[in-house]
Amino acid sequence: MLPLTSVPLVEIFKFDEFMEDGKNFMIPIEKFFTHLNDFAHAQIFDSIERPWDPLKTLDKSIHSILQTNSANAESVDALPGTTVADPSDQENAKIGKSLFVNQWLEIKSTVLIKPLGILIGKGTILEPSAILKGPLIIGEGCEIRQGAYLRGNVLIGSHCVIGHCTEIKNSIVMNHSEAGHFNYIGDSILGSHVNMGAGSRLANLQFRTKELKEAEPQIFPEIFALVNDEPIESGLNKFGAILGDNVEVGCNAVLCPGALVGKDNWVYPTSVLTKGYYPPKSILSPKDRKPRISGK
Repeated sequence: MLPLTSVPLVEIFKFDEFMEDGKNFMIPIEKFFTHLNDFAHAQIFDSIERPWDPLKTLDKSIHSILQTNSANAESVDALPGTTVADPSDQENAKIGKSLFVNQWLEIKSTVLIKPLGILIGKGTILEPSAILKGPLIIGEGCEIRQGAYLRGNVLIGSHCVIGHCTEIKNSIVMNHSEAGHFNYIGDSILGSHVNMGAGSRLANLQFRTKELKEAEPQIFPEIFALVNDEPIESGLNKFGAILGDNVEVGCNAVLCPGALVGKDNWVYPTSVLTKGYYPPKSILSPKDRKPRISGK
């Protein structure tokens, strides 16, 4: 059992471990990710200032990876047992580029579905009724289960599970992570060996006033992170959560926009995690629940 510490959810933590740059605080990437060297696309974290920065250029990064890896993949227009939505067809214009899986498929060798901008690694299983939209990269040995919805701008590592009724958009999921049942992951980054319990969600949009919602077009204000009681500009108007390596999220937990969860943390079932930085190796539980830890 990890030497974890129980902390109440309502606290926003104060530490002197941050590097200060003017009025901004930068959390060392090691507080979140220690398995980056095992992630095939670790270069997207090069030269970043803040852990959420790769989300800002994710579309560009994925297209660059698709171009780089095209020579190492079998290029096809479609996969047998799937239906491709043609965005040039007026009837399907709002659907965009998408792939609907009709039958069980195992990807025998890495394949690039070029018209859709979708790269799928060998050994990955696609189950019936999954919907895939490009640009999208799925690593080797993954399971994309029945009813999964990958909405585009998604980068998934190897040996991951994206389960029934799980929706992901504009997000990074690193190796060996699982979102197996009824999860929402929006504008977020999951490290390696993360597990999201059934029904847990990473919210990516703050509440807005009537004026903002009724404006033409709608206005989505920037979401600020909160570190050391200091609001930090994220540069994102949709921003979910950062989950470090080995984070466990309990069933039906909800993480609010801007939650920064360090590695090796446990989030108790049905909890609501507000924005802020949560340091590594903690149990995040409501005050009225006392964690039971063997040996304590």
